[in-house]
Amino acid sequence: MAISPHDHSELPDPADLGILTTAMPADTNPSGDIFGGWLMSQMDLAAGNIAARLSKGRVATIAVDGMVFLTPVQVGDEVTVYAKVISVGRTSMKMKVDAYRRPREGEEKTRVTEGIFTFVGIDDFGKPRPVRA
Repeated sequence: MAISPHDHSELPDPADLGILTTAMPADTNPSGDIFGGWLMSQMDLAAGNIAARLSKGRVATIAVDGMVFLTPVQVGDEVTVYAKVISVGRTSMKMKVDAYRRPREGEEKTRVTEGIFTFVGIDDFGKPRPVRA
């Protein structure tokens, strides 16, 4: 379900914080907006941090579903990405990932992107491994 960027409901749980960064000029397209690919990579990093912590080991992204870009991110915006585990299988984890922007000179956070990321736990040889201890 897509959520409007103007939905100012409660922010995700701070425990689900995966990454916080600043959008920089090198991350823009010719129109001056931040590349969607850069934002997607930040979401992958954030969710991967949480997946590795949960599974206590290496993980690999195997799928991204339902990716929705709601509103652009501008240079200088603070980008905060949250990832919440929605299911855990034997070797995989599925997460709801939400990215927010906060203008450099403001306080209001706006949801800019969301998606479902699936990770699989992998061993030292790149083979699937159980993610639960």
